[in-house]
Amino acid sequence: MYGAVIYGAGDVRYEERAYPSIQQPTDAVVRTVAACVCGSDLWRYRDIADVPQPTPIGHEYIGVVEEVGGAVTSVKPGDFVIGGFTTSDNTCPACRKGVHTSCVNRTGYDGCQAEYIRVANADGTLLATPEEPADDLIPSLLTLSDVMCTGWHGAVSANIGPGVTAVIVGDGAVGLCATLAARQLGAERVISLSRHAPRQAIARDFGATDIIPERGEECIARIKEMTEGIGADCVVECVGTEQARKTAVDAARPGGSIGLLGVPHGDLPVDQLFWENKHLAGGVAPVRQYLPELLDLVWNRKIEPGKVFDLELPLSEVAEAYRAMDERRAIKAMLRP
Repeated sequence: MYGAVIYGAGDVRYEERAYPSIQQPTDAVVRTVAACVCGSDLWRYRDIADVPQPTPIGHEYIGVVEEVGGAVTSVKPGDFVIGGFTTSDNTCPACRKGVHTSCVNRTGYDGCQAEYIRVANADGTLLATPEEPADDLIPSLLTLSDVMCTGWHGAVSANIGPGVTAVIVGDGAVGLCATLAARQLGAERVISLSRHAPRQAIARDFGATDIIPERGEECIARIKEMTEGIGADCVVECVGTEQARKTAVDAARPGGSIGLLGVPHGDLPVDQLFWENKHLAGGVAPVRQYLPELLDLVWNRKIEPGKVFDLELPLSEVAEAYRAMDERRAIKAMLRP
């Protein structure tokens, strides 16, 4: 089979790899129907994170079960399935508390930008769709492997609910999905920080009521103009840079809530959080916790998060998918084997 392997900064290759096999009775092998490039994949592509050796890459996928280990009972060959970006057994104490990304038996993947993948902890990781989905549902179903559940986690972590004003810091796929989540959870006003017209259009489509293109002090001044001079009730930070994190803290009102989603780089103004009674939560999204509810919304066409995919390529052109996202020519690239 073939899949993507990252060799270093700017160097992703499509090459032959070993076909995955059942290694434990709790494993499944899935034939990939669609995969994609994540913004977090770009940390290695941009030489911000190390690549010590050639490494299969990718952690988002949907597909069809090819075979299962002897202990797997929840899915069977032929099922169309979605899995989160980490595996989890869904039975350990952490999973029972809804924090599947801290499962005591969690694992990653040996690269999901591939024709086939091995999924450990298959019973606790994979969720089957009611039947084989229509092709136009594929993009939205694929977002449930990461970005839609991650955006939802940020909105939940920021305590977004009916009637609040929310600010979304970041207009990538996760930020756009957080915008959609904010509206679904009842936010009355959703302010998207974006200066890119195509992304602004999707944010509006997902429910943003206001767009702010400014950055820094001008951005915070605009937010305060809209919020009685004190800031937003809820803020979701979807970038991870020190500047984005500072913007999120500045944008929240005293006593407000901030949901952090961006992979953290740099410091947080802890003293400001303390003296202004600002609440902070978030982290790595427990996809399996949100997957049943969000699958129902997508399956019944109540939300369409798949609009974040503005580029579709064959898996063999994975290098171009990375280039397009790195150069911001694409919001998110979908790959089909």
